[in-house]
Amino acid sequence: MAAKPRFDGEWVRLGELISKAKSKRCGSEIYPVLSMTMHDGIVEQADRFKKKIASRDTSSYKVVEPGQLVVGFPIDEGVIYVQNYPYPGIMSPAYNVWDINGDLIDPAYLELVLHGPKSMAYYADKMRGTTARRRSLTADNLCAMRVPLPSLERQRRVVHLFNTVKDGMAIAGRVVEALDQLVKSRFAEMFGDADHYEMLDQLIMDGTSISYGIVQPGSDVEGGIGVLRPVDFQAGRVEHGNIKTIDPEISGKYSRTVLTGNELLVVVRGATGDVALSDASLKGMNVTRGIAVVRYDRNKIIPEFLVGYLKSDEAQRYIAEHTQGSALKQINMADLRVQPIKVPSLDLQQEFAALVARVDKSRFIVQQQIEKLQMLYDSLAQEYFS
Repeated sequence: MAAKPRFDGEWVRLGELISKAKSKRCGSEIYPVLSMTMHDGIVEQADRFKKKIASRDTSSYKVVEPGQLVVGFPIDEGVIYVQNYPYPGIMSPAYNVWDINGDLIDPAYLELVLHGPKSMAYYADKMRGTTARRRSLTADNLCAMRVPLPSLERQRRVVHLFNTVKDGMAIAGRVVEALDQLVKSRFAEMFGDADHYEMLDQLIMDGTSISYGIVQPGSDVEGGIGVLRPVDFQAGRVEHGNIKTIDPEISGKYSRTVLTGNELLVVVRGATGDVALSDASLKGMNVTRGIAVVRYDRNKIIPEFLVGYLKSDEAQRYIAEHTQGSALKQINMADLRVQPIKVPSLDLQQEFAALVARVDKSRFIVQQQIEKLQMLYDSLAQEYFS
């Protein structure tokens, strides 16, 4: 990795580096439609969403040139990015567009600065008390923000350093995706011809039922009981970073979904069909209305196989066909309980589970590397932009 460049500049007002762009409207011309995303910046709408989600009439949309800065919302969550495509595109007229003085500041460096800890704290301070969904800064507040300005040479070295770390995370992420695809492909090879099915609620422990969790979990309570939400699911696993904690009394009213660490968890509201297995780290926690708890019977089905099947194209088609709603997608419990599950012999299921265990070991090592790189990235951001 490149040596860390030393800071050799001063802190200046952002308004000395950017200026309001002249607003050019799309009119009858044809441009690619661009969208602002929370974490991936500005993307082509057709590539990201596989469909057009902009309004039919885009004549009033703003033309955004390469290298221009676009200020979105909510600003206090870092929705502010440079248009990095080598061609112009159009974006919602709700966004503010700024020209960047490239003689003073590298656009890639500016984007790093604007997502640094000091900038994020500035946005949060200016938005304090604001509840509007479209939270953004006034032009005056944006221009008043102070940013670090070393020489262009130093800026480019900083960008190179951060890009090196990001590239490492991207490579590791592709390895994780390849491992997940390996499991899915092997599942199809092993069980594509199997033809014995049982309904999901025939594969659970006696005396249990498939149930969703807490309808109104209430506010966060320090030291309370952890409660899982659909947003806590990431790539077939539960992420522990932002688990909500609630009043133990509320959790106690939903004892049927208190976790023991031996359940299948299925998202039934929002990203329907996302699945994960609970483990000892989740014991004693509960789930919200958006998650169903399935207490599988190991004498009937191996949990790793069950997850593999529910991730298969066949199972996901069933879930998609039975998912209702547009603003809030959900699948009825009645439909989930009778979902057909392919059930081969336990020996074959166990063979697949052994493969999953081997892949998970490799996945864990790669995931640790991603986490270390993220920690390095965050520490660099703290060092350079605080």
